[in-house]
Amino acid sequence: MASVVHPKRDPGQIQRPRVTAPGRTPWAVYVYEAPVRLWHWVTVVCMLVLVVTGYLIGAPPPSIGGEASGHYLFGYIRMAHFMAGYVLAIFFILRIYWAFIGNHHAREVFLPPVHRLSWWKGLFDQQLYYLFIKPEAKKHLGHNPLAGLAMFLMCIVPLAFMILSGFALYAEGLGMDHWMYSAFGWVIPLFGGSFMVHTLHHIGMWVLIVFGCIHTYLVFREDIMGRTSIISTMVSGWRFMKDDQP
Repeated sequence: MASVVHPKRDPGQIQRPRVTAPGRTPWAVYVYEAPVRLWHWVTVVCMLVLVVTGYLIGAPPPSIGGEASGHYLFGYIRMAHFMAGYVLAIFFILRIYWAFIGNHHAREVFLPPVHRLSWWKGLFDQQLYYLFIKPEAKKHLGHNPLAGLAMFLMCIVPLAFMILSGFALYAEGLGMDHWMYSAFGWVIPLFGGSFMVHTLHHIGMWVLIVFGCIHTYLVFREDIMGRTSIISTMVSGWRFMKDDQP
């Protein structure tokens, strides 16, 4: 006999009544709060702008003839890069803040539970599923263990480094007497000088590009083959179940 699951006050739980059989999973769960979803999509847009403009800064387009005052192409490229960097950094700080005050799903990508044996088992299980060795993966309300680890190592850590190194390089151009150099100049000697920071910043761009490609492929794959919704969840916040099994 079916039972009604009543709403909970916790935003990580069910927000509206859903009918489910005893011992089975609910039909929908509210997972990603609005600030998390906003950060995700703002970061996507900023990364697209930063990757395109960053590549052009590292490999500038051919020079345009005539007086420099008559065209400002490279200046616009740099300005777009700096503006996107500021927006990325502001939303990254706000995202860290929300990890402390949001629901437990807001902390997943910052604190992978590597101390849990069940997490490691889930990590191995998910690898077998992605390698097409297992036909079906377990349900996860938030990120599965492999996705959470990849988000931390290939997105959160690189983003933090790119923000710090980016502001350090920007401060270097402003001069050593500028307040921004006092705030971020320490990054340059820490990583072996300006040239090395430029190189690592460029490598970081390719790490994020590779992550973006893999991430895009897997979310579409999971949305088609998985047991829960993926893409629509980052739009509405609700994780929908495709079957009623645990």
